[in-house]
Amino acid sequence: MTGISKADEFHAHYVAALRAYLDARGEDSLAVGYELGRRALQEQISMLDIIENHARMVDELSKSSRIDAPAALEFLLQTLAALDVATRGFLDGTKRYEEQRARAEDLANRDKFRSALVNSLQEGFFVADHDGAVVEVNNAFTEILGYPAEDLPYRWPHPWLVDKKTAMQQQNLVRKEGSAQYETPIRHRNGHLVWVTVSINAVTGPGSDLDVYVGTIRDITAERAFAARESAVLRLATAVGVAKSVAEVLSITLEECRTAVDVRRVVLVMWPPGDGEPTVQVAGEPAESTWRDLDPLLRQTFQDARHQLPLTARTIEWPDSPGKAQGMVAVLSGTGDVALWLELRMPRWVVAEDRLLVTVLIGHLSLAIQHVRQFESARETSLTLQRALLPPLKPPPGFAVRYEPAVPPLEIGGDWYDVLPIDDHRIGIVVGDCVGRGLPAAAIMGQLRSSARALLLTGAKPALLLEQLDAAASLIPDAYCTTVFLAILDTQSGILEYSNAGHMPAVLAGAGYEQSPTMFLTGAASVPLAVRRNETRPQASQVLLPGSTLLLFTDGLVERKHESIDDGLARVAEVLMDTMRLPIGDLADAVLRQLAPPAGYDDDVAMVVYRHQLPPLRIETDAHAAQLAIIRRQLSSWLRVGGVPTAQASDIVLVVSEACTNCVEHAYRGHDVGTMLLEVKAVGDEIHTRITDSGSWKPPIADPGSGGRGLLLIKTISESVKVDNTPNGTTIDITFRLSTAAR
Repeated sequence: MTGISKADEFHAHYVAALRAYLDARGEDSLAVGYELGRRALQEQISMLDIIENHARMVDELSKSSRIDAPAALEFLLQTLAALDVATRGFLDGTKRYEEQRARAEDLANRDKFRSALVNSLQEGFFVADHDGAVVEVNNAFTEILGYPAEDLPYRWPHPWLVDKKTAMQQQNLVRKEGSAQYETPIRHRNGHLVWVTVSINAVTGPGSDLDVYVGTIRDITAERAFAARESAVLRLATAVGVAKSVAEVLSITLEECRTAVDVRRVVLVMWPPGDGEPTVQVAGEPAESTWRDLDPLLRQTFQDARHQLPLTARTIEWPDSPGKAQGMVAVLSGTGDVALWLELRMPRWVVAEDRLLVTVLIGHLSLAIQHVRQFESARETSLTLQRALLPPLKPPPGFAVRYEPAVPPLEIGGDWYDVLPIDDHRIGIVVGDCVGRGLPAAAIMGQLRSSARALLLTGAKPALLLEQLDAAASLIPDAYCTTVFLAILDTQSGILEYSNAGHMPAVLAGAGYEQSPTMFLTGAASVPLAVRRNETRPQASQVLLPGSTLLLFTDGLVERKHESIDDGLARVAEVLMDTMRLPIGDLADAVLRQLAPPAGYDDDVAMVVYRHQLPPLRIETDAHAAQLAIIRRQLSSWLRVGGVPTAQASDIVLVVSEACTNCVEHAYRGHDVGTMLLEVKAVGDEIHTRITDSGSWKPPIADPGSGGRGLLLIKTISESVKVDNTPNGTTIDITFRLSTAAR
């Protein structure tokens, strides 16, 4: 129908369907009403319009015929059922919408409240994701560390971390146990150090099985600074009070200020009287050792500091970091001749706590430096006196002597040594130790050393010398119980005669001894000097093989608290064997260094070291056949004393005899008999020989018969041969390399 609206069409269908239902009263005709209701919902037919039209139609039908009003109402309700369902769904949706809108508004208000609450906290608050990146911070966090929320996120490792290792350990602990709390230093964004207490808890994020981390930090710098100040002042005052050197004072200062003030280097400058260049001592890096090595800015800082009030710290800025302190300088003396520089690890603002701590420390450092300077002056005086009482530092060839003062060197000790040549090939050796310390012990030592030296010059045997020294000791007050090891060495034969008055045994080391590579000379032992005894002093002897090393020492070298003296002696023997190949002077230094306790020797050490070398053999005689047998006997004896194996010694004697024979037969043929010179010496594992004459060798005869093979024999047996013929004579240099058994 053209021009009919959807509403009119709907109502016409409704009237037809109602009449059909009233006539049939069946389920199918009733179901048509439900479909009409769904159509009304789609075509947006008003529920009131449907009811109004239904009432008008029923009224019209009732005028023309009888109508079943309840049945008509049932059809109407069936039509409205679809509209009712839709209406209730709309109302439920509207309600849910209102509820959600109210909830969203409530969440927004709650988020504002949460932000306000978090920012009102005095403790720093942060949230980190599962990777450790900080994604949220509050205002207090920014105030404590200087890192604002605008630069979030701060990824791991965080820029403020100082101790990354501890932070990582704590992060792993949170992941494992769910929480952690610890104290750690933090680097503020402006560079200064902040100490904080960190508390972290792991929580599971919404909609994820990954943990996030919520934490707080609290600034405890002031609390810790107070505790550190008190602790550092106490430790520094205690430590520097017993320091014995400027270097030790600086090391202690650096250790205490490194954590408390974040100092990386301590520099001390001392100006001498007059216009001399100041001395510099440094703890930390860089460790410049001279005034000229210092940075020009630092040199100027020290010069300017001499005019400031003593015992006051002044912060210094460098041009490349304006507004931030590079370090602090202070003068430690009223005369301005000692200045201290505390260099910060990095330029930063110096807070009041730092200034207060440094000011307190400077007072203690000033007293400590004065004490140490006086101590070092007295130390130098005492060591000068001690060395004056000892013999000259340059001993005879083959010897090395050392004197090592104890760690507290102001107390002069009673240890001494002496090495005194008696004649061309005999040397007296004395090592002694008086009871006690200080000047009294040194005075006794000086008298006994002088007495021993005078007695050695008499040439008496060691046992008799100790008897005589014993008598001298009985006349010296407080010389009771002095220990002495006295020996006389024959450098040609290698025979060492000795007697021991209660002293440490000497140690002999070197290959060739049957008992062991090292031995202790424990024979001829008796009581110390001035101690009553009934027996005479004993005497013993020991042959020193070429290359062997003899060590005599006082007990400070081996005695240690809570340790057997046998352990100390065994340690000496081991170190001596390990250093045998060093030159004698280096060996002495190595023994002192390797045997020194970690804290230094707590008793003086006097030490004598000797390495026995076979003296050179020199035979000058007429170039006559009768002298060849004498040369062979003397050379054989020399090689035997040198420990050269018999078979190799025989080869050496044969070669040298052949060279001398050639000299006898050829050098002076047709002339008066001249002289020949044989020189033999041991050099390491070689024997060097030289045969010299002043004649001129003649050309060999045409038919030498069984002769003429001497030079070939010499070259075959020896290591090397060099012949130098001149108009004024001939020199033959022959070298033999010793076998392993002879080395």
